Amino acid sequence: MSWELLVGASVLAATLRLATPIALAALGGVVTERSGVTNIALEGCMLAGAFFGIVAADRSRNIWIALAIAVLAGVAVAALHAYASITLRSDQIVSGMALNILALGLTTYLDYQLYGTTGTPADLPGLPDLRLDFLSGVPYVGEAIGGQNSMVWVMLLLVVLLQVFLFRTVAGLRVRAVGEHPRAAETVGIRVRRIRYAAVIASGALAALGGAYLSLGVAHSFTDGMTGGRGFIGLAAMIFGRWTPVGALVASLIFGYGNALSTSLQGTSIGDVRVPVQLLGTLPYILTILGVAGFVGRSRAPAADGVPYETEGHA
Repeated sequence: MSWELLVGASVLAATLRLATPIALAALGGVVTERSGVTNIALEGCMLAGAFFGIVAADRSRNIWIALAIAVLAGVAVAALHAYASITLRSDQIVSGMALNILALGLTTYLDYQLYGTTGTPADLPGLPDLRLDFLSGVPYVGEAIGGQNSMVWVMLLLVVLLQVFLFRTVAGLRVRAVGEHPRAAETVGIRVRRIRYAAVIASGALAALGGAYLSLGVAHSFTDGMTGGRGFIGLAAMIFGRWTPVGALVASLIFGYGNALSTSLQGTSIGDVRVPVQLLGTLPYILTILGVAGFVGRSRAPAADGVPYETEGHA
């Protein structure tokens, strides 16, 4: 087994591509859980973004309109979750799972109604790649990052911006305060419900970007359930990363590497034994389980995470 299969430039390039939708979902999880609301519906937001982005691309033939519609679809799912969790103070896990099931059923039904068994058209506009020509002559690095999709760079930029926002700005401090002790935050004039609504809606937008990347940037089509649990893996990456944007990125890269490695090692043998493709396909999910099992006990979630809050005033 050669090192090229384990740490080659093509493996690193695939790691970045595969980590991007997970990282975007994880960033959404960081924002909403820092405000004290658990958003299990990130998977549904991703799926809605993936489907409605494709439909908008088909109808408008404009990738930027398609991306905007994808984000709005994710925002709509997240807004339903915010209303159920914050206004109605329902169980956040139940609400999120119900929306995931709704998104899966709705997109499957609409996909069949709009495109039947033939699937989406093959000539849809897609998210462009960003070519870094100045890196073309640099060994390894140029091949790994010189031709990545533009959404990969958007994801990396969002990691930096959210890290600065949450831990270096007053607004970010208010979000974290609401997630740690909402009653104390309200007593000093912070509008708890408004901040939580904004955080949940922002998480839906971020997750929808991840879904749109899958359909518009990678597959250039939509298939039923194409997110494949990446919203849940994003939540695991968030926990693995200790509820920080940079930590979530690192965890997403680990999961992305597991996925890239499972593809790279297909057809290889250990001694005289060929590695089963089915076993390699489970690698990202095994890493998810090990990551959560190993870190969830050591990490401390925001104190008010998942706890419904009844405001004393009209915030």
